[in-house]
Amino acid sequence: MLIIGENINASNKSVAEAIAKRDEEFLANLAKAQALSGADFIDVNAGSGHGSLQKAIADARWLVGIVQAATEKPLVIDSDSPEIIEAALDEYDGERVIVNSVTAEPARLESIGPLVAERQAWVIALAMGADGIPARVEERLTACERIMAYLAGLGVKAEQVLFDPLVLPIAVDTRQGLVTLKTIERIKSRYPDSGVVMGLSNISYGLPQRRSVNRAFLLMAAYAGLDAVIVDPLDSKAVSLIKVADMLTGKDPSCRAYLRAHRKGNIVD
Repeated sequence: MLIIGENINASNKSVAEAIAKRDEEFLANLAKAQALSGADFIDVNAGSGHGSLQKAIADARWLVGIVQAATEKPLVIDSDSPEIIEAALDEYDGERVIVNSVTAEPARLESIGPLVAERQAWVIALAMGADGIPARVEERLTACERIMAYLAGLGVKAEQVLFDPLVLPIAVDTRQGLVTLKTIERIKSRYPDSGVVMGLSNISYGLPQRRSVNRAFLLMAAYAGLDAVIVDPLDSKAVSLIKVADMLTGKDPSCRAYLRAHRKGNIVD
């Protein structure tokens, strides 16, 4: 399972302050810590929701430069703005990159899709359209179908697409955990060559002992077919459980990765 480190996101107050102050050391150390803890990709989101588009673009360019100088790990360019994504992609010089994200909303497909095709990037495709997150599995699958049809028309391969089934807080609607799990299963059945990714921490929003909830849901999602997870890689127990999940779902032949992690002391109880 791919681990996407979620920690460099301006929704985090300390990260937003570091971006505003141009604190290179703080952000570089955060990137390095995630890489050392097992992240395969580093998510980079400079959007604070404040200021002009020009400032946001400048922040994104600067942040991409800092993070890619600090680690050899590939990046996930994460923004709600097509203009910011395009600027960040121009700044980034790595070979592998993931664009986060596109939806079935026509305007977003038409602005993000060509960037993905031109750069031959991977893309996270959210199972939603202009009306927000659907409540039902079938509606989420319909959004996935629209996205895939459009991207395929641009020459984007199924292997480049990581579908996000979307996770709503279980504290708001206790049915949503099952909706997400069923959506994962249906996506994997419908698009076996594509991947499935989710932002793990959303499930526990508003609850106490959030990490326990996250870790339990991680294992359930792994069984349903999860291929990648946006997670805090500094949560050593969650990273350990990812290794365990890969082993138990047949993605770790002869338990090699699990045993290697154990020998390095990276499996924690």
